[in-house]
Parts: sequence; structure tokens; C-alpha cells
Amino acid sequence: MKKLLFIFLLFIIACNPTPKTTITPWVPYDESGEIAANAEHQSRGMRYKLIQSQVTDKNDLWNLIQPQISNFSEEDYQTLKPLIYEQNIPTIQAHIAAGDLSYEKLTQWYLYRIVKYENNRETYLNAIIAINPNAVEEARLCDKNSSENNHPIYGMPVLLKDNIGAEGMTTTAGAYVFKDNTPADAYITARIKEKGGIILGKTNLSEWANFLFLRGPNGFSAVGGQTLNPYGRKMFDTGGSSSGSGAGTAAGYAAASVGTETSGSILSPSSKNSLIGLKPTTGLLSRNGIVPLSSTFDTPGPMTRNVTDNAILLSAMSGKDEADAASEGGPGYQEYWKDLTDTSIEGMRFGVNARYKDSIYLLTVEKMVAMGGIAVEFEPPTVNAEGFSELLGADMLVDLPAYIDTWLPEEFPYRTVAEILDFNLQDSSLRIPYGQGRLEAILPLEYTEEQFMNARKQLREEGVKYFEKSFTENQLDAILSINNYEARNAAMANYPCLTIPMGYTEAGEPMGLTFIARPFEEAELLKLAFAFEQGANARISPKDYE
Repeated sequence: MKKLLFIFLLFIIACNPTPKTTITPWVPYDESGEIAANAEHQSRGMRYKLIQSQVTDKNDLWNLIQPQISNFSEEDYQTLKPLIYEQNIPTIQAHIAAGDLSYEKLTQWYLYRIVKYENNRETYLNAIIAINPNAVEEARLCDKNSSENNHPIYGMPVLLKDNIGAEGMTTTAGAYVFKDNTPADAYITARIKEKGGIILGKTNLSEWANFLFLRGPNGFSAVGGQTLNPYGRKMFDTGGSSSGSGAGTAAGYAAASVGTETSGSILSPSSKNSLIGLKPTTGLLSRNGIVPLSSTFDTPGPMTRNVTDNAILLSAMSGKDEADAASEGGPGYQEYWKDLTDTSIEGMRFGVNARYKDSIYLLTVEKMVAMGGIAVEFEPPTVNAEGFSELLGADMLVDLPAYIDTWLPEEFPYRTVAEILDFNLQDSSLRIPYGQGRLEAILPLEYTEEQFMNARKQLREEGVKYFEKSFTENQLDAILSINNYEARNAAMANYPCLTIPMGYTEAGEPMGLTFIARPFEEAELLKLAFAFEQGANARISPKDYE
């Protein structure tokens, strides 16, 4: 009998081996000292009221990750690190093809890394809002069906900004009122999955895509807390509103990430986190299934650590969507990465804004000239942006209820902006610590269809005139800007922009060089950026996350 009991116990132990990794529970802590230390920050936008989320328990995320990495150890993490960390997607795919890595281990490595840094009080960035509970299982299927791999996004873990729908995860836009919103896949999410990409999780953002409060920090949401910048936690702005996609990608939490932009929300966090961020022409990618701010200007776009990965992710999301009228005007599916093999700046004409005196910008222009580029200084014309903010607000009053009617269940009780504003007032310290002045200000707006058409036409004409004068008179291939300085004007004109690391301030804050081109010239932007990347090699990874 004792022998049978012993054999039974051995069987139980064999079937339930001791996990290699057990995640230590997160314990919320008193952050008042950290908040006080930032109270005199030179930037008002860095003076925090909250850092940790008062809504999301990190342990809920760890409970989803724990069973997926129970057989993955610190030794595994360190062994695989040279094959994954700061490697581009084609290199990672080559390691998998050679048998040195698998999609399962790749996905586990990123999940382990998220816990390693986000479960540490000294390094967390509050970059992650949600985790895919089936990510590793999906990766195993990729390993099993690897012969079906015909797109480089296959098996690659991707993070989505948390206003983009992904089945099985919440889509909150950072807002308490949406904390239980679980819609189906957005169009671009479905395209990524269709090609074998793995949605690893969701990233934090500036709540409602930075259309909530009048004064406060980029990267804050009630659901996600305060996003922090890996190049300087509580020192440098994360940019907004795709702050979690910026910080998480810079810190190496996934192969690539997706952000969204209305006016600067990809360009800003990409430049602040030393990434390549592409704001496409509105219409290149579908917005269907994305919590909207403005149907006039909104677009998703890729945020990555190198240009090749940017082209791969852009391709994976591309396609015409009948449910988004703007998407019908785009070129459809494109394999952008295939054009990045033989690119050069030689003979290309770049517009240099005479008003920009930043030393890093001017030195970068010199580098481009040394690469064979032709710098043409221009004085930009005056642009009339009157009505831009009002159009955003008028759009949101219509577009957000339309999203709710399409994607949320009928029993969801808050179906208008006014009802959401009232809901937030029930517990303002938890739901809106910085107020909701920007959202409140749009309530009186009520555009007729004719007013919408006139506002869109006027702003588009002003934006195009602003850029085309310089493009045409100087025969430019692209205009060079800094960070998100021209984001509003590019949104008005519907011109695509790509920002790429060009250097760092003396304090170590990243700076981005931004290329601006004409509508649907994304392929040309990627080629220019790739050539610049190869020649300048300017990006440095955040040292505390190496």
C-alpha cells in the first residue's frame, strides 16, 4: 500500500512540476513622495497627481501571464536575449528558421520581460493595460503550422494601443466607463492575426486619445495610470496619446506596436521614446473597430524600433475595408518591406524649415547632405487653422456614440459624451483627477452636415497650401521637421509623416527627425527613412532596460 502511495505521489509531482517562474504579487505603495518630488518639474505636464492606476490591479495581468511562463526561467530569458533584444523581425525570423528559437519561446520571452520590468517599483512604466491570455498557445500553433508562414509578421508578438479592438481583451481607451468593454477585433487587428501575428496585449494611452483634460500629463489614463518614459522615468515626457505603445516598444516589450493619431499621437510618443513612428495618410489603414476621436483625421499606424519592422507592420495592417469609407480611397494591401533593399538619399531634395534653429536638427541636416542629399531651406507660409479643435470636438460628439452603438451591447447605459461626463463626476478623484475640461467644452458644438463639409474643406485646403507651396517651388521629395511640430498641419493636409531618431539632448531626451510627404507616399517615406537609418544609425536603446 505504501509503495502504491509513493508511486501515486511521484505521478502527481511529474504531472505538476514546480514552476520555473512564480511571479511575486504586486503590492501598491505610497507614491506621495514621488509625486511631491515632481511637483516643481519645469514642465507643468510632468507634475503628477497619480502614478499607479487606481482602477487596474497589476496582479490581474500577472495572473494571465503566470501560467504562460511557468516553464520559462531567468536562465531561459538570458540565454535567448541575444537572439531577440533589439533585433529586427527578419533577424528573429532567421533565428527561428535556424532552430535556435521558437515562436513559443519568443512570446514567453516578451511576457517574462514585461513582468521583469513592470513588476519592479524602480523600473515600471505603466505601459501595459491588458494581456492576451492565449498568446503562448497561439505561438505554439505558429510553431506547428510554420510552413504556412508567408508574411514576416507571422508569429511576431505585437502590442495594440488600448483604443483598438482585440477579441478576448478589454478596449478601454483608458477610460473608467469603458473598463469592461470587450469588443471583437478591429479591422487592422484581424489583418495582423490573418497573417499569423500574435496580439500580445494592450498598451496605456492618454485617456480618450488626449481629448479629456485641459492641463495634465501626457500618458495618463484612469485605467492605466501614468505612463513613464524609459529614457528618464518621471524626467521626460512620454508624448501622447500613444504613450504606452511608445514606452513599451522602446523598452522591448514586443516585436512592434500599433498607435493611433489624430494630430501628433503617433509622432509625439515615437519621437519622445526614440522610435520610428509612421502616421499614414488617413484612409491608408482602416479605423473600423477603433475608439474614435475624429473620423476626419484619425488613423492607426506602426511604432517600431527600426524602419524594416515599421514597413512589415504597416503591410500587415493594410487593406481596403468596406466599413470605413476613407479606407476605400487607399491603395489596399502592400508589401512595403520588400522595397527597402536598395535605397539612397543621393540626389534627394529635402525642405529645411528656416525657423528651426535646434542644433540637433541642423547637425542632422548636415549629415544628410554628407550622404548626398540636397538641403533646400524654405520659409513656411502662414497657415489658418481656425476651427481645427472645434472640428475635432464636433466629430467626437458624433463618432463616439456611433462607436458605442456599433461595438458595445445595447444594455451599456452611457451612450453620449454628455452621459459619460456625468458618469465621471460620480467619483472625480478616481475617474478624472485632472478634470475633463476639454471634453466638457465640446458639448455646445452641433454641426450640420454642411458645416462639417465646409470645415473639412477649408482646413484641408489650408493644410495643402501650407505644404504645397514649399514642395512645388523647391521641387522637394520630402520636408524635414522635428518630433510632432507639424502634426496639426499634416493632419489638415492629410499628408503622411514618419519620425525617426536623430539624436538626444544633453540630458538624454530623445529627438526625432520627421519626414513629411504627399498623400499615399508611405512607401517613399519608408525608403528615405531606411536610407537615413543606415547612414546615421542614431538610435540608442534606453540604458536602464538593456
